Amino acid sequence: MADPISTDATVTMIPGYRGTPLAVHQLGEGRPLVLLHGLFSSAHINWIKYGTAAAIAARGFRVIMPDFRVHGESPASHDPQDYPADVLALDVETLIAGLGLDDYDLGGFSLGARTTAMLLTRGLKPRRAILAGMGLQGLSGWAKRRDFFLSVIADRDTIKHGDPRWLSAQFMKTMKVDGEAAALLLQTFGDTDPEDLGSIDTPVLVVSGTEDRDNGSPQDLVAALPDARLAEIPGTHMSCVTKPELGLVIGDFLAA
Repeated sequence: MADPISTDATVTMIPGYRGTPLAVHQLGEGRPLVLLHGLFSSAHINWIKYGTAAAIAARGFRVIMPDFRVHGESPASHDPQDYPADVLALDVETLIAGLGLDDYDLGGFSLGARTTAMLLTRGLKPRRAILAGMGLQGLSGWAKRRDFFLSVIADRDTIKHGDPRWLSAQFMKTMKVDGEAAALLLQTFGDTDPEDLGSIDTPVLVVSGTEDRDNGSPQDLVAALPDARLAEIPGTHMSCVTKPELGLVIGDFLAA
């Protein structure tokens, strides 16, 4: 019987776009898989803490999990020049090139899925891709969600229980998000035009919690992609990342 995969990831600071250091967590050995976490979360919370990365690594993968700038162990600059348009996509492109990856898989959850979809439309060619916690409507119309999160940042110390922003405010506090840096980052996100999804020829797994429609319809997203399938797992947008099924369905898709 093979030894169990350790859940202790190594962490290295690796340059992102224009040299900004990114904390990159890595676990396992084998085929590279780059996984991108969600907004105000981190690689540890999304992928490591609940065993998802270890489950995938056990299938023979080197799981590479950067903390986006302003997230996790990566820096949170207050300099507006560090936040050009689509900077997260630029960071991931720089990271993939810096690691010398030319045959790899790519995926993300929520904001990580938005970033993955954008990277695919920008021309990245992973062997397979995962869009988790994402529906078709979540890839466009960002301005409304941006303004929601900006209001959370502005009012997070006074938001009361019962306010629809309360859970987001509590999560930001738990994650110790730097509000000033986060506000700068939120202004950099662009939309992905649903029509551009038709140009993606990478096989895609869309993963959604059965109670998660925070970013619209995952079925509509599957229909918009030329080569996609849907895997539903238990949970809401917040809870599905804690479920063992997340690592199982991703591992099955990548190992097939």
